[in-house]
Amino acid sequence: MKIAAIDIGSNAARLLINEIKINNRKPEFIKLNLLRIPLRLGMDVFTIGKIGNEREKMVIDSMKIFSDLMKIYKVDHYRACATSAMRDAANGNDIIRQVQETSGIDIEIISGDEEATLIYENHVAEGLDKEFAYLYIDVGGGSTELTFYENGKMIYERSFNIGTIRLLNNLVTADNWKEMKEEIKQNITSKKPIVAIGSGGNINKVFSMSKTKDGKPMSLSHLKKTYKEFNALSVDERMTKYNLREDRADVLVHALRIFNNVMSWSEINRIFVPKISLADGLIHNMYSQLKDKK
Repeated sequence: MKIAAIDIGSNAARLLINEIKINNRKPEFIKLNLLRIPLRLGMDVFTIGKIGNEREKMVIDSMKIFSDLMKIYKVDHYRACATSAMRDAANGNDIIRQVQETSGIDIEIISGDEEATLIYENHVAEGLDKEFAYLYIDVGGGSTELTFYENGKMIYERSFNIGTIRLLNNLVTADNWKEMKEEIKQNITSKKPIVAIGSGGNINKVFSMSKTKDGKPMSLSHLKKTYKEFNALSVDERMTKYNLREDRADVLVHALRIFNNVMSWSEINRIFVPKISLADGLIHNMYSQLKDKK
């Protein structure tokens, strides 16, 4: 069985195609292709309230490519979801209609809470140690999702309009940060030690650059040190020194700022970065639903 997931975020759109094979009665998810296109919808939406003509065309053209790739791979099932930028765009529904007409892809807009749940349920829950409480932090271009778990149960879930593209465009106010800090201080508490689980393209990049072994955590002090190093450099200098694309070099420092604040306010000093994404979560969720129908 072949399943595809399309994730249209505020910074980039991704198509993930997996083939699922059963080995010893357990599903094995084999990645056939992953394509990322830096649409940067948030650059328009968070400044002018809608997706501009140039990026609108990019969305429509990208979805045609995604549709063709799914046909080539003979994908059996797919789900396409859009998050913060499309949710906030005045012309979001109009673009979704155009995409349906031009490529046949049905895009659904999901809430920040659903986004966090999709990733958690299908990846994170499996490996949690009951000795700890966990704060799941997903930093995107338009929003940051926080989900807090204790004893394997979700205790708190909240989506904040603090994201890397919003910060890049100076659209996050002191009041936004104050609200986040107060929410964290009030809700993220436990008698057990709390560890963080991070997701999003930026924290994955920081993790790979840190040379930390898979399954091992990064420290808050390492994130703070990395933030300081990046913040002292221009975007061009970051691109040259760390071999980064421009659309990663300009937002990475803002992602680090979010992670540093969230972890400091919740008094967490370690963060695990499993290889998870919304696209992975969508595929696992679809597979679970299809299996249940059988």
